[in-house]
Amino acid sequence: MSSDEQKKRAGEAAAQRVEAGMVVGLGTGSTAAWFVRALADRGLSGLRCVPTSEATADLARELGLPLSTLEDTPRIDLTVDGADEVGPGLALIKGGGAALLREKLVWEASARCIVIADAAKVVDRLGRFRLPIEVVAFGHRTTANRIADVLADHGFGQGAALRTAERGIVRTDGGNVIYDAPSGVIENPAQLAADLKSLTGVVEHGLFLDLADEAIIGLDSGVEHLNP
Repeated sequence: MSSDEQKKRAGEAAAQRVEAGMVVGLGTGSTAAWFVRALADRGLSGLRCVPTSEATADLARELGLPLSTLEDTPRIDLTVDGADEVGPGLALIKGGGAALLREKLVWEASARCIVIADAAKVVDRLGRFRLPIEVVAFGHRTTANRIADVLADHGFGQGAALRTAERGIVRTDGGNVIYDAPSGVIENPAQLAADLKSLTGVVEHGLFLDLADEAIIGLDSGVEHLNP
């Protein structure tokens, strides 16, 4: 079974957790997209959906899901989102889709959060995936120097790299830029999270700690449920 089929299984299983009338946070990325499709297929009444990115909003709108905003619905019943890594205690690395700030805002407004992923995303220690760091565009290269100092204190051999694509520098929906820390075992995720967040110019980072209530992992044989 392909990783995409595992993602679909996880997304479909998570969609079964949604009840009519709920306010639902919609994650961003390929795995979350399977959840959005499965949720639309259920045809539940009274839903209000808060998307974490413009891409997710476009997909939900196309599928006929009713959209809301965090301003209009500041209390969310359930958020379902993917992750780039799922570590011990459901510590996560997110942000491969460059939506980490909006994702974290929605996660923190949610009564319950479920992370969905394919089996390859489950790791013994965080750090195989490059950690995304969202940075204010103004003066971002000087911010990158401060990030490099923090990363060096945590044992990384080099600083973070500015994320680019064919169109140039990757910009978030909020107009910020993304720096990706190099791969490497994160020995102390909580301390790294605090040190990065303390830097002027850093808006958010992709360490999602103590936020996931459950993980649904797609397997060839079905799904596995993980708890913190």
